[in-house]
Amino acid sequence: MGFFSRWFKRDEDFTVSELMAPDDAGGPVELDSRTRSAVMAELDIHQAIAAHERWKLLLEQVLDGAACDDLDPELVCLDDRCDLGKWLHGPGRDRLGKYPAFTLLVSKHKYFHHQAAQVLREAQAGRKDEADRLLRTSFQHGSNQVLLLLKELRRGLGIR
Repeated sequence: MGFFSRWFKRDEDFTVSELMAPDDAGGPVELDSRTRSAVMAELDIHQAIAAHERWKLLLEQVLDGAACDDLDPELVCLDDRCDLGKWLHGPGRDRLGKYPAFTLLVSKHKYFHHQAAQVLREAQAGRKDEADRLLRTSFQHGSNQVLLLLKELRRGLGIR
């Protein structure tokens, strides 16, 4: 079973040996058609991916001198305000909350927002070098994880 496909098993479906086993043990797990249809109706995954990709461009513009006074790090760090966050903390949790991959996505999404907020804090405090370092390290890491998980969810839903 692939590294990501195993995540869409329910918690109670995991055995201790599976958690300790190599990622290639077993076959892929798919979401049932009813869950897939509901998720696709509730969440535009392409839009969520695009929105989170735009954050890097926005933060790069801030570091290049674009005004960022209207961006409040205390609001940016809230992971339940964007469309994806609203879905993750609402209907998404109801539909997929039993899956370890969903819990991981929620966690990584929260980390992503905290890192974006930290880049903004540093930039607004005039610490451009530190903001740039965070953008290239912890923010980029968090962004990559969220995008990877969203793309895996998209693949698991059969969306191209």
